[in-house]
Amino acid sequence: MFSKKVEAALNTQVKLEGYSSHIYLAMAVWAEGQGFEGVANFMYKHSDEERAHMLKLVKFMTERGSEATIPAIDQPPTQFSSLKELFTALLEHEMGVTQAINGLVHLTLGEQDYTTHNFLQWYVAEQIEEEALARTILDKLKIIGEESGSGIYMFDRDINGLVVTSANVDPVA
Repeated sequence: MFSKKVEAALNTQVKLEGYSSHIYLAMAVWAEGQGFEGVANFMYKHSDEERAHMLKLVKFMTERGSEATIPAIDQPPTQFSSLKELFTALLEHEMGVTQAINGLVHLTLGEQDYTTHNFLQWYVAEQIEEEALARTILDKLKIIGEESGSGIYMFDRDINGLVVTSANVDPVA
């Protein structure tokens, strides 16, 4: 069982992870509508990953005898003026998720809930990767420059294979 504070905070994070899935889904729909098939596939895949992050929290809560609340999800933004705007919004969202995870980690330490603190370390590492990936994509868009022509075509084609190795990964392993 969790303290009431930790349980409430975990349920808030469940909602945020669900909202993250919806943001990626809305971005996928926008990208597909603009003809960016690669970006759309990238976003659909990440929408599924965010849903899995939500389910991981739900399962952790129920396994510990707590009640996970499945909340209504707010409407995410659905219109973007460019890929740069889309990925900038994504980075800002991921930075907010990182802040929420860090707050949750801080709370678990204060509540002396070391089991949950340990569980949340996976989310801490995941957020490092999520932010690094969004920054890498924005860097690539900056290099391309104008969002038309062969550069953006190649970007759209290649985004599905984009991999970012986090500083959190042991290079020797």
